[in-house]
Amino acid sequence: MNPILRAISCQVRVRYAETDAMGVAYYANYLTWFEVGRCDLLRQLGSSYRDIEHEDQIYLPVIEAHCRYKSPAHYDDVIEIKTTVTHPSRARIRFDYELARLEDRTVVATGSTLHVATTRDGKICKLPKRLTELFA
Repeated sequence: MNPILRAISCQVRVRYAETDAMGVAYYANYLTWFEVGRCDLLRQLGSSYRDIEHEDQIYLPVIEAHCRYKSPAHYDDVIEIKTTVTHPSRARIRFDYELARLEDRTVVATGSTLHVATTRDGKICKLPKRLTELFA
């Protein structure tokens, strides 16, 4: 198992539009919340997807995603998103997530996304040194 390099936390509030008629968060929104965690992690490290795409000329598409639903999130719940990045390989990087209801610390979901570095035309490439140093 690769060591954790960086970890951050951020929060989202479950919006009405993200729920079904019973007030339960729709399952696909968890992947969106994973993205919120990834973007906040990059910002807290002083970068962004925009920086990576413009400065480094690479893209990080998701090639694998997993989500284990443990307890429902409901309308107006505040969810803490803990995002960690594990040691990147030459061309891949994995992010792990834990989503917990802030009020009672109940874990509502865990998951991960695996990303590969590509050029604009979709060819796999090495992660730039700047990125591997950013996550270290």
